[in-house]
Amino acid sequence: MQFGVFTVSDLTQDPTTGRTPSEHERIRAAVAIAKKVEEVGLDVFALGEHHNPPFFSSSPTTTLAYVAAQTERLTLSTATTLITTNDPVKIAEDYAMLQHLSEGRMDLMMGRGNTGPVYPWFGQDIRNGIPLAVENYALLHRLWREDVVDWEGRFRTPLQSFTSTPRPLDGVPPFVWHGSIRSPEIAEQAAYYGDGFFHNNIFWPIHHTKQMVQLYRRRFEHYGHGSADQAIVGLGGQVFMRKSSQDAVREFRPYFDNAPVYGHGPSLEEFSEMTPLTVGSPQQVIDRYAAMRDHVGDYQRQLFLIDHAGLPLETVLEQIEILGTEVVPVLRKELAVGRPARVPDAPTHAARVEAAGGGRDATVYADADGVTGRAPAPVTR
Repeated sequence: MQFGVFTVSDLTQDPTTGRTPSEHERIRAAVAIAKKVEEVGLDVFALGEHHNPPFFSSSPTTTLAYVAAQTERLTLSTATTLITTNDPVKIAEDYAMLQHLSEGRMDLMMGRGNTGPVYPWFGQDIRNGIPLAVENYALLHRLWREDVVDWEGRFRTPLQSFTSTPRPLDGVPPFVWHGSIRSPEIAEQAAYYGDGFFHNNIFWPIHHTKQMVQLYRRRFEHYGHGSADQAIVGLGGQVFMRKSSQDAVREFRPYFDNAPVYGHGPSLEEFSEMTPLTVGSPQQVIDRYAAMRDHVGDYQRQLFLIDHAGLPLETVLEQIEILGTEVVPVLRKELAVGRPARVPDAPTHAARVEAAGGGRDATVYADADGVTGRAPAPVTR
């Protein structure tokens, strides 16, 4: 099972100091966070995608490639890649490039995002959100698996004899998670392709998460990818820890109360009861997250949101240290107990290459006209 940290890349005022970090500070902080995640023995760092203030991460592949150059073991992912407003051709190119640069230490999470205005900014209509997600991913799936693609759909110009470059590393496409909080259509999509399903349940009660994961598992089995308990599931989470729960609550409360995403609503205690947010001691976090599989079954990836609500970088790094040294080692042991052998491990590039019978050079070697991109006409002698 994989454990890691994700960030939504927000720029939020620290309510205890009144200071809001700059974009540059938060970009550098994301790199520091990723390096700390690897240092303490966690597995995954995931970065969101937004195209508006108060967020900085408009180009996650750029940041993740930079992080890949400074890490050795860390799996790099997204949280999420906007499948609705990005051109699937550009996604295919960008993430295959990241796959090569990271030596396969990457995957990505597809999602529709949570910012409605992003649709017209990229020439789309929010009312087409689900159809865009379905059509764009169908094309992306083909672009990584077929050397030459002819395609026509509703939302972009047709493709004729198109080859996406670079081709996937070792001939194996990046692994894809489909992220959704509320849309059963996305759980269905993940199941149809046999991809992973990530329920970022940070704002939702566990019974809703359970329903969505159960739907995905049933449909995964329906489509013949394996038994329901072999479906690939990931969950989101939020934690803040100190040695005593009283200290944790006291320190985190002003951040919770003033956070744009959940401040001025339910109390910290109410929100903690209704959602996976756990503010307390390391043992309380262990107990809370060890119980997640009682609701969703054995799963493959657990990511924690740590750097939100204006928390200063020093505090965030302390939280990651606690996760890596006190919490996750115990969770790894507890969640391994009773885990059936048929339940797959979290997907990695190496394991998927092995399952494919070994790696191969997938480069498409072809002459081309540098102006039009078309193969030149044969020369008659």
